Amino acid sequence: MERSYKPVEVSKELLERYKKVPVATVWSCLHNFLGVPLPFMENVKIMTPNKRLAGRARTLRFLPPRLDIDSETKLGEKSPEMLAMSRCGEDDVLVADMMGAKYSAIGGDVKLLLLKMNKAAGIVTDGAIRDLDVLEEENYNLIVYAQERTPYGGRPWAEPAEENIDIQCGGVLVRPGDVIVGDNDGVVVVPSWFAEECIEWVEDHEGAEAFIKEKIVKENAIPGKYYPPTSDTINEYRKSVGKGPTDH
Repeated sequence: MERSYKPVEVSKELLERYKKVPVATVWSCLHNFLGVPLPFMENVKIMTPNKRLAGRARTLRFLPPRLDIDSETKLGEKSPEMLAMSRCGEDDVLVADMMGAKYSAIGGDVKLLLLKMNKAAGIVTDGAIRDLDVLEEENYNLIVYAQERTPYGGRPWAEPAEENIDIQCGGVLVRPGDVIVGDNDGVVVVPSWFAEECIEWVEDHEGAEAFIKEKIVKENAIPGKYYPPTSDTINEYRKSVGKGPTDH
């Protein structure tokens, strides 16, 4: 069947399934099955450890400050950053392209209060985060990924310029509505139109790997006997749990 590349709204149910699987296996699906060359954000690490993130991307793009850009960019309630945060509701993630500016902050506790009020899931940026202690002490309940912590603001390196557009973050293309999946290993981006197919592949492979590990221990076998899993192994696992064969 021919695949559609049209963006879709990913359901809460699907996002909950992503919270139960490791980023490493999602990466394997994107890289090996779909052929996405760069699905993993480089130099973007978790600032709130041991929490799993799965949410829809709401995008924000920063640019280097310059007088003409400054004159064209709205401030206050209609600024790009406020509009982007306003789009973030439950199960949404603010994803900010800060051009890899390592110590330039996406925002602090006052601006990010809007995300708390909207019950957003988290923040992902290839820049920095400030006031992280305040976010945790005051229960913003945001899962945060960034390059570094910082006391700085955005300037002089970057300032918000556009929102709800295609961006890059950590070297990965992010389109509004894409699924952002994160754990302690880092962050991967799943195109919204591939989200359902991807999670089915990932769940099968996670189940097959658990099945394989049981066989290895039971037989005291060398892991290479069964790993990596073949389509036959995956279908053997699926049969063991009452599922039909697949061509993954």
